Amino acid sequence: MASGPIMLVPMCLVENKNEQFSVNQKALKILSKISQPVVVVAIVGLYRTGKSYLMNCLAREKLGFPLGSTVQSETKGIWMWCVPHPSKPSHTLVLLDTEGLGDVEKGDPKNDSWIFALAVLLSSVFVYNSMSTINHDALEKLHYVTELTEFIRAKSSPVSNGAEDSTEFVSFFPDFIWTVRDFTLELKLNGRPITEDEYLENALRLIPGVNPKLKNSNRLKECIRHFFPKRKCFVFDRPTNDKELLAHVEDILESQLDPKFRKQTDNFCSYIYTHAKTKTLREGVKVTGNRLGTLVVTYVDTINKGSVPCLENAVTTLAQLENSAAVQKAADHYSEQMAQRVRFPTDTLQELLHLHAACEREATEIFMEHSFKDDQREFQKKLMEILKNKKESILLQNEEASAKYCQDRLEQLSTDLMESISAGTFSVSGGHKLYRKEKDRIERHYWQMPGKGVKAKEVFQKFIESQVTIEKSILQTDRALTQSEKALAEEQAMKEAAEKEQAWLRQKNQEQQQQIEAQHRSIQENIVQLREKLETEREDFLRDQTRILEHKMKIQEDFLNEGFKKKSEEMEAEINHLRNLIETTEKEKTPWISQALDHLATEASAILSAPAKLVDKGLRWLGSLFK
Repeated sequence: MASGPIMLVPMCLVENKNEQFSVNQKALKILSKISQPVVVVAIVGLYRTGKSYLMNCLAREKLGFPLGSTVQSETKGIWMWCVPHPSKPSHTLVLLDTEGLGDVEKGDPKNDSWIFALAVLLSSVFVYNSMSTINHDALEKLHYVTELTEFIRAKSSPVSNGAEDSTEFVSFFPDFIWTVRDFTLELKLNGRPITEDEYLENALRLIPGVNPKLKNSNRLKECIRHFFPKRKCFVFDRPTNDKELLAHVEDILESQLDPKFRKQTDNFCSYIYTHAKTKTLREGVKVTGNRLGTLVVTYVDTINKGSVPCLENAVTTLAQLENSAAVQKAADHYSEQMAQRVRFPTDTLQELLHLHAACEREATEIFMEHSFKDDQREFQKKLMEILKNKKESILLQNEEASAKYCQDRLEQLSTDLMESISAGTFSVSGGHKLYRKEKDRIERHYWQMPGKGVKAKEVFQKFIESQVTIEKSILQTDRALTQSEKALAEEQAMKEAAEKEQAWLRQKNQEQQQQIEAQHRSIQENIVQLREKLETEREDFLRDQTRILEHKMKIQEDFLNEGFKKKSEEMEAEINHLRNLIETTEKEKTPWISQALDHLATEASAILSAPAKLVDKGLRWLGSLFK
């Protein structure tokens, strides 16, 4: 497992003591280190039906989850085993083994319902394990499915169209697999051979009648068909007919198992490895080990508070944590890349702004990849603000590095000039000419010097300004010049100083324009990436809704074929609502996305407006250089 620790043995994830749930912190620590997407397989069923054996097979280990050989339930709570996925690179297979349902030692029957609900909420494949055959008795023991509406909520508020909250279950419930152990029947229907899946679907057909038991049975079947659109069935012969060997099945050799049972087990494992999907939330958000840990904590805390776990609330909680982490990850990437790519001082501001734009683009891509459900763009705007502040800090560092370098070089170049001024060397006849010659030499060498950076003109301008009074004094004491020549020289010096100041101001204006253009590019980059993300989310939403619509229409057709015309007609309103939702989403593609982009552009403009404090700080520091 490239992104997490390898678990040699299973560990309790959700402890169930005195009918109170708690999350094992050691298990959470393991999940927190798994950054890969996870495929989560949970198994539930009556105690002593061989659930743990199947999970050990999926882990490719004989020993792991405890196998009880007595009538006492071995597994308490929910146990977890994280192993490398055998066929999906960069994925982790998370196996969840639950305590047996219907344990006589339990006091509160609700305890089983919570275990069942947690297994559904956490898994991407939900395996229900039972014995012998799928008959009325077996279905009755699966009554937990009908109770899911009491133990799981899809939304925190009522559905807008008045439909039941459970109609949303199909959008996030796991695939359903029914495993039937010690199966002794022939797979035939009306004398015709049938597959295991056909056996299951036939068992889930509604039977007309008014008998209360029949109605309850039909309600259970409806719930399974409604909540779990993708269903699969596997039947298993007895592992061995030797009761002594059967009591210690984990210790017997592979060759001692019934060949048919071995093949059935291999088929089951192969199907899981190949077809079990990655755990996802709505809008295609993939669940990693770390995210799974957050979901576990959120659901268990909610149950312990006496409330019903709500997917929408759990996703919101997860999004807050994940989006904060995404902002940090993106900001760290920006800092690391700028530190690697920037060499202070840069020759031009544009060079630095180009580096910033490249690193900002990469950071935004990282944020978009790892964030979700940032509906108000709060986290994206937070990242923009962080990157803006980091950019301004880097710009200031660049200016300070340039100013210091230029000042140091100028001090070296002007050492002879300043010593000559102090010694009075220029206070003689023809002194002004000598002074000008030395000053011109300094200027020539200064501009020939490489690597001065963005403050080159400004620093030199400050140097020129610092020499104005000195040159005027030298000029006035030079006896070799007439008054008119002095006036002309003074005028020439002022003209040159003014030209240099204009050049510096032009550079400042140009850099301000470059800053404005950089801000526009930043906003545009954020808009482009947001547009791509919104369009992807929209396509995911449409794909999910289309899948749900097809599922509902299939159920409606089945109801009609099974003679339940009224039930079929009752689904029409729900199906029409889905059709309208899909059509509206397709038609309003541009306005919906444009509105979100316009809103971001407006707020981003305010965020990226250059603050004065850093610029002022830089100018105050620079102004002190030649005092």
